[in-house]
Amino acid sequence: RLVSLFHQMYYLYQESPRHGGESVAEVLRAHGIRFIFTLVGGHISPVLVACEKLGIRVVDTRHEATAVFAADAVARLSGTVGVAAVTAGPGLTNTITAVKNAQMAESPVLLIGGAAATLLQGRGALQDIDQMSLFKPLCKFCTSVRRVREIVPTVRKALAIAQSGTPGPVFVEFPIDTLYPYHLVEKEVSPKNIPKGIMGKITAWYLKNHLTNLFAGAWEPRELSPLPVLIPQASDQEVQRCVELVSRAKKPVILLGSQATLPPAPVHDIRKALESLGIPCFLGGMSRGMLGRDSPLHIRQNRGDALKEADLVLLAGTVCDFRLGYGKVLSRRSQIIAVNRDRTQLLKNSDLFWKPTVAIQGDVGSFLLRLSKGLTGHRCPEEWPQSLKDKDRTKETANRAKASERTERHLNPLSVLYNVDKLMAEDSIIVTDGGDFVGTAAYIMRPRGPLSCNITITIFRPCLCEKYYYCIITVWIVYGDGSLGYSVAEFDTFTRHKTPVIALVGNDACWSQISREQVPILGSSVACVLAFTDYHIVAEGYGGKGHLIGREDEVQLGDIVKEAQRECRDGKSVLLNVLIGKSNFRDGSISV
Repeated sequence: RLVSLFHQMYYLYQESPRHGGESVAEVLRAHGIRFIFTLVGGHISPVLVACEKLGIRVVDTRHEATAVFAADAVARLSGTVGVAAVTAGPGLTNTITAVKNAQMAESPVLLIGGAAATLLQGRGALQDIDQMSLFKPLCKFCTSVRRVREIVPTVRKALAIAQSGTPGPVFVEFPIDTLYPYHLVEKEVSPKNIPKGIMGKITAWYLKNHLTNLFAGAWEPRELSPLPVLIPQASDQEVQRCVELVSRAKKPVILLGSQATLPPAPVHDIRKALESLGIPCFLGGMSRGMLGRDSPLHIRQNRGDALKEADLVLLAGTVCDFRLGYGKVLSRRSQIIAVNRDRTQLLKNSDLFWKPTVAIQGDVGSFLLRLSKGLTGHRCPEEWPQSLKDKDRTKETANRAKASERTERHLNPLSVLYNVDKLMAEDSIIVTDGGDFVGTAAYIMRPRGPLSCNITITIFRPCLCEKYYYCIITVWIVYGDGSLGYSVAEFDTFTRHKTPVIALVGNDACWSQISREQVPILGSSVACVLAFTDYHIVAEGYGGKGHLIGREDEVQLGDIVKEAQRECRDGKSVLLNVLIGKSNFRDGSISV
C-alpha cells in the first residue's frame, strides 16, 4: 500500500498528452451530465474540448450569467446537477447574480471557473483576483484544485454536495496549469534565464519540484461514479402526528413551494398524492403547474382570505418571507405544519409572527407521499375546496372584466395575456423575466403541467435547456421590456444552437413596477421611462423572426400568435413585440 501511495504521489507521466480537462469531463459524464453551458475563455478551453469529445453538449451563450441561469434551469427540470464553466476574473464576476439566484432557488449547480496558474496567483497575472472570497457567501462548497490528481475526487465531492441536504450551487476553481498538458505547462514553468550561483540552483529546484508535485499521480485510475447524496427525511413519528392533524382538519390548505419538485420523489407521484388528499393548494415557484391547467384543487386567487379561514395550513417548502407577510397572514387559530429541507427557512420569522405546530426538517416531496399513504381513504371535505374555487371564479371574472377595458393607448396587457394563454399549446413551458407585465401574467397564464413553469420575477434570465430535455415542447419566455434588455442577445444563441423559443414582450416603454410607487410617492418618473424600442428588429438581426403588435393588430392577435407557434415549430425563434398601455390592475403591488 505504501508503494502504491508513493507511486501515485511521485510517478510522472511526462510523455502523456492527457490534460486535466479530460478528468473533469470524465467525472461529468459518469454523473449523467449531458450539457455544459459556457462563454469560452482560454483558462477553461481544455474542459470544453474534452466534454465535446465525450459527447457532452457544449452550449456557448453571449453572457456568463446566462450560462449559469441555463445550468440552473437544467437542474430544475432534469433533477440532475446543472453545469456551467466560465473563464477567470471578469468571466466569473459576471456570474454572481445568477449564482445567487441558484442559491435562493435551491438549485444544484456546479460552477467551474478558470484561474491564474498556481505559481502566479497573487502576483498580478492576467485576470487574477481573489475569486474564492466572492463565491464563499453564495455557494455550499468552494475549493481550488491545486494538483491534477485532485480533480476527480474534488469534482465528485462537489457534485454530491450540490445535491445533498438543501440543494445549491458549488464552485470549483481550476488554475490554468491544472487543466493543460504537462509539456505545455513545463514550457511555461521552466526558467528561461536561470540566475547563476546558489539562488539559481534553488530557483530551478523549486520550479521543478512544483511541476512534479502538480502532475504526480495525475493519470492513475480513480473511481468516477457518484458519491451518496444525503437527503433529510421526516421521521415516522413526525409523519404520524401530521396524519392525525390533517385527519381532524375541516378546512386544510396546502402552500406548495419549489422544494416539492426536487428529487427523489417523482413530480407525477406527488401530483397523485395531492389529488388523493383532496386538499386545496396554492402553488408557488417551480411547483406552479403541479396540478395541471384546470385542477379543482388549485386555488389561484384570494390566498389571504383562505388562510384566515383555514384551520390547518401545510407549508410544504413555502417560506414565511415577504410573500407571506413574514408569517403575519397566518391565523393564530390555525394548526401549522411546516416542512423544509433547510432549518433556517423552515423557521424563518417564527420568533415574531407565527409558530409552527409541527416543524419538520425533511424532503417535501417524500413527506407528501408518506402523508398521502397514511391518509389512505381519507379526503378533505369537498365543500371546502369547492367554496374556495367559487371565490376563485368570482375573482377570475373580475380580472376578465379588467381585460375588456380599453387602455388610453396601445393594447390592454390583460387582454394580450388571456389571448396568448388560450392559444398556448398544452406541451408548453413558460419562462418569465420581468416585473409588472410578469406580475400580471402570474394571475392569468396557467402552466400546463408539473415542471412547466419557471417564474422568478426580476432576476431570471432566459434558459437554454428546455429544448434539450423536451424535444416536442414549445418554450414561451414572457418578458417585460425592461428585463428584455439584459438578454435579448441570447436570440443569437437560440439561433446558433437551433433552440427555437417564442418571446412575448410586454412593451410599455417603462419600468412600470417601479413607476407605480415612485411617481405617486415622490412625484417623478425619473429613470423609469424607456422607449417603444423595435425589439422585433433586434431579434431578426440575431437570426430570429420578429412581429410588432399594436392596437391596429388587436383583431389579428390570435392569428399572429398561431403564426409564431408555426414558425417556432419550424425551428425559428420568434419575438412578439407587443405595445401595451397602462392598467391599474396591479396598483398597490410592492417593488421593494
